[in-house]
Amino acid sequence: MDNYIEVAVVSFNNSKNKYYFLTNNLKLRNNLTVIVNTERGLQFGLVEDIININSNSTKMPTKEIVRIATKKDYNQYLNNLKDAKTAYKKCKELIKENDLQMNLIDASYNFERTQLYFSYVANERVDFRNLAKSLAAIYKVRIELRQVGPRDKAKEIGGIGPCGRQLCCNNYLYSFNNITINMAKNQNISLNPTKINGLCNRLLCCLNNEDVFYKNELEKYPKVGKYISYDNIEGKVISVDVIKKTVKIETKDKEIIEISDYGSNK
Repeated sequence: MDNYIEVAVVSFNNSKNKYYFLTNNLKLRNNLTVIVNTERGLQFGLVEDIININSNSTKMPTKEIVRIATKKDYNQYLNNLKDAKTAYKKCKELIKENDLQMNLIDASYNFERTQLYFSYVANERVDFRNLAKSLAAIYKVRIELRQVGPRDKAKEIGGIGPCGRQLCCNNYLYSFNNITINMAKNQNISLNPTKINGLCNRLLCCLNNEDVFYKNELEKYPKVGKYISYDNIEGKVISVDVIKKTVKIETKDKEIIEISDYGSNK
């Protein structure tokens, strides 16, 4: 295990989202609260697990755990949550007063209360300069207003997907991959938006889960529209099913023939 480094899996604010941090040689265990260093400064988090990661892995974290949280840290964390809720309500009032076309999602302090973050959704670019000035004057900290997309909103809020399970983005995804309509086409999924879009009204993230499998399998089959000759049968390919391992062709006599176990013969 010489090439492996101990890493802590940490979550924030009871979220299902988990992040990796270097343990900094601290004696950690599951369900221990810690103070960690993040891009937003210090944050209060919960250790979900301790794992080992190959030091050459692209997922190797660069940020580390600063210390094990104390009772004083925990009380400050609770106070931050309470004050962030108050700031959220105040920000909504100011948004209404300024007639801004934005939907506020969340408000949060970093642990040391040097920054106050607000995330929002908007259809167009919003000029929030006056809003930011008003918030800074009230709370005397650095204000950051961050516009997030529909996927980010779903990740923060969570929900149940069409599969009946917790949203992938809210459960285990750390970042969003590029999802394309070709993924749905390769998987023979109906292109009806109600079938391939998630709660965010964007293409389902899970289309990416089996994309490599379908791409590899489809290489064993002729493309739709191609004319083939198979076991003395000639015709144009009209559909391919890599799960059933079948190819449907239309002969010159307009007869539809299904060829079974096509992929296994290649």
